[in-house]
Amino acid sequence: MSHSRLLQTLPNWLTLAQFAPAYKRLLLPVALIVLVVNPTTRLVTVNTLSDAFWAVSSYVAVTLAIYHYLSGFFSQDNRIVNLYQNSRNHQVLFAALLGALPGCGGAIIVTTQFVSGRVGFGAIVAVLTSTMGDAAFLLLASKPDIGFAIIGLGVMVGCVSGWMVNEIHADDFLRPDTQQLPPSVDVCRKATRRVELHAINLQGVFWKWLLVPATAIAFMGSFQLDINQILSLPTMTIEWIGTALIISSTLLWSLTKEIKDYESTVAEDTKQVSSHPIQKAAQDTNFVTAWVIIAFMAFELFSFFGQIDISTSFAGLGVWMPLIGLAVGLLPGCGPQILVTSLYIAGVAPLSAQLANAISNDGDALFPAIALAPKAALVATVYSAIPAFIVGYGYYFLFEI
Repeated sequence: MSHSRLLQTLPNWLTLAQFAPAYKRLLLPVALIVLVVNPTTRLVTVNTLSDAFWAVSSYVAVTLAIYHYLSGFFSQDNRIVNLYQNSRNHQVLFAALLGALPGCGGAIIVTTQFVSGRVGFGAIVAVLTSTMGDAAFLLLASKPDIGFAIIGLGVMVGCVSGWMVNEIHADDFLRPDTQQLPPSVDVCRKATRRVELHAINLQGVFWKWLLVPATAIAFMGSFQLDINQILSLPTMTIEWIGTALIISSTLLWSLTKEIKDYESTVAEDTKQVSSHPIQKAAQDTNFVTAWVIIAFMAFELFSFFGQIDISTSFAGLGVWMPLIGLAVGLLPGCGPQILVTSLYIAGVAPLSAQLANAISNDGDALFPAIALAPKAALVATVYSAIPAFIVGYGYYFLFEI
């Protein structure tokens, strides 16, 4: 009997498809546990994960909580959002400001309004140029002065780019024929499995109880205080607690969504509009944390096993670094952009690479743009790469060479 005939005779629960791993994200927490258990990698893993939790995740969580509380006071359909529809030059300004909002919400608003005919193509270029996606949260939490400076620069570059595009193209340039959103496009996927719903809810509970104490410990750590000594704890206690907490948060994140394609891998998790601000902050924090872990652990393990200074190796790339940051920025999704920002925070990537990436990257907003207006999305992405090249290499030749 042939292999295909044999499979047809088996009951459904015995077919190979039933044994496909549903949550491939679980590979991350499992790998972290293996690294912690292994005596060879235990110390470097615990120190790295502890730093990632206390110095990054905690600050990202409180930054996101503040952001989501504030954003709750504003509706997407308000006078400010509607005002910019009356002037194509005002459209560019307001689109750049919406793109500057951390996360991808503002960019998605402009994308859908371009498709529906309420804003022009210049606004699309402006918003995709100014947005940093979720990488903005990480940068604001870790280096707020640099974060606000890059966001402000993104707004200026976005405005100039949008106004220049307005001089070249009409408002309806590459706009799809339909004047309304296709009902088949589902930008926000809802969790349908019970395990996903439980994991999402547990993420909210996790950060609801940890937000204040974690922020307090992170704040003390920023002043180089020995927290173990202050709290009369044995050596490495706080480090082990941070490791346990970040693995727990990663485990919860791994169960909230299946990985089916590129978008489901690099895009942030869906959040319900009606969810509590802490719940939204928790989901975003764990998404950012997972990508930060990947960057930090890859950096530390390469250095540990290869006995090489990766910072020096990247510095040797010199003139290529802004181009690398730009190229990564062209990839859809927030995940790759968080990797670049993590490398910049760790001192591996120079500021020129971060600047080029911040201006060229479109975050998760590129996914609905590709789905709704693929030609416009492609051309707008290419247009955003031009100022990214100029700014990245301008900073490199002025301050880094």
